[in-house]
Amino acid sequence: MPLTTIPLPFGLRDVKIIPLTGETPGTGIDLPNARTFSFSEAEDFEELRGDDGVAAVHGLGAAVDWELEGGGISLEAVKAMYGGEIAESGVAPAQVKTYSKKVTDQRPYFKVEGQAISDSGGDFHVVLYRCRCTGELSGELADGSFWLTGASGRAIGRTSDKLIYDFVQNETETAIDAGP
Repeated sequence: MPLTTIPLPFGLRDVKIIPLTGETPGTGIDLPNARTFSFSEAEDFEELRGDDGVAAVHGLGAAVDWELEGGGISLEAVKAMYGGEIAESGVAPAQVKTYSKKVTDQRPYFKVEGQAISDSGGDFHVVLYRCRCTGELSGELADGSFWLTGASGRAIGRTSDKLIYDFVQNETETAIDAGP
């Protein structure tokens, strides 16, 4: 029986960053205190001009531009989005976790899934399947303010089936699959 209720997504309940090995998803990493997950489908076009006019327009393939913002910082989420390494040392109460990024570290592909509750019941998910950070990693330490972590980039189609994104309406609220 098909869902007949029109989804009314409200708020942002959760965002997970899911590392990819090829196209195989790993374990989802929570974007702490997710504040925004915005996206817009975009496509670049090439025009053929001639005889003082436009003769043809051809799309170069759809993609999705996206931005994320969360409160606090998860070094694991930063590593999944920007590459680099995490090192841990020491024992409680003197443990140390260090995120390091080298100029030679490539930015990896990853999957992003966001969840909103739906005022019409259930929930609504947005899934971007093959994301890469193409913008800056940003954060700010400021007097009287929490650290906000931001990232932006582009999602392109998977190589296997060219799927870029899904919008998923669930009749019953369903948590984001955290993976293996």
